[in-house]
Amino acid sequence: MRCPFCGNIDTQVKDSRPAEDHVSIRRRRFCPACGGRFTTYERVQLRDLVVIKTNGKREDFDRDKLERSIRISMQKRPIEPERIDQMISGIVRRLESMGETDIGSKQIGEIVMEALNRIDTVAYVRFASVYKNFQAADDFDKFVAELRPDLPKEE
Repeated sequence: MRCPFCGNIDTQVKDSRPAEDHVSIRRRRFCPACGGRFTTYERVQLRDLVVIKTNGKREDFDRDKLERSIRISMQKRPIEPERIDQMISGIVRRLESMGETDIGSKQIGEIVMEALNRIDTVAYVRFASVYKNFQAADDFDKFVAELRPDLPKEE
């Protein structure tokens, strides 16, 4: 593992233990060249996934990109970071266990929206506004109206 401080490629592992999510391994590392200490995380990757964009372009699946978009939608929401990490790990496991290496971006978006809907409605609407490319306030109104249970009509 390359040292992030000096670029030395010969770093040493000083401590390894399961991370809080029990899905990854946390390693404390030491660089003998500069004395720097840093932490790395290792995750099991069942298969290399390829995302097929709506325009047909193909790109490697990036867990960090998925995590960034989910965390943006959950900014300032009262959800524990561990719960968010568990949700992201669950989404990735679900994608890896689908049996396909090529997965459409729409399918990933639907899975993320399903997971967000179970955890936080506001985050769900935020993510949907980007995913469904809302252009006007009316788009929000229509989407939120679908979330509300049918209210009794006053006569």
